[in-house]
Amino acid sequence: MAMRIGQGFDVHPFSDDPDRRLILGGVVFEGTPGLVGHSDADVIAHACADALLGAADLGDIGMFFPDDDPAYAEADSMRLLAEVVAAVAEAGWTVANIDCSVVCETPKLAPHRDDMRSRLSAVVGAPVSVKGKRAEGLGALGRREGIACFASALLESR
Repeated sequence: MAMRIGQGFDVHPFSDDPDRRLILGGVVFEGTPGLVGHSDADVIAHACADALLGAADLGDIGMFFPDDDPAYAEADSMRLLAEVVAAVAEAGWTVANIDCSVVCETPKLAPHRDDMRSRLSAVVGAPVSVKGKRAEGLGALGRREGIACFASALLESR
């Protein structure tokens, strides 16, 4: 059985728009500013998609869903992730797991971790772990200017 590893990364700044919702791992975080992005700006779903695409050697999320294409304006990133999972399967791969590290000072992820893991795992068809990490006040993330996510995906040939 062949195996491949992919790494994904995404980062978005917080929005000044009070109507913009924060969505992470398919979960809406009430009372927290949303992120700027062409789609719903779900950094976790985006990093997972990039990790899967990289592992399958299918390019990157920008190639699949260009940020200048109006068809993806306000798109549900979990739907986009599902499309990536389908493309990976079509290329002959099965997702073994994805591991995510989310870097943010706010919001607290722990109260929503199980829900995010459950939603992501359901879309991916394999275990997805989500860990919260702080930037400890360093840089733009430490100044609470945005949220970043790193993801690693393991694929197995079918």
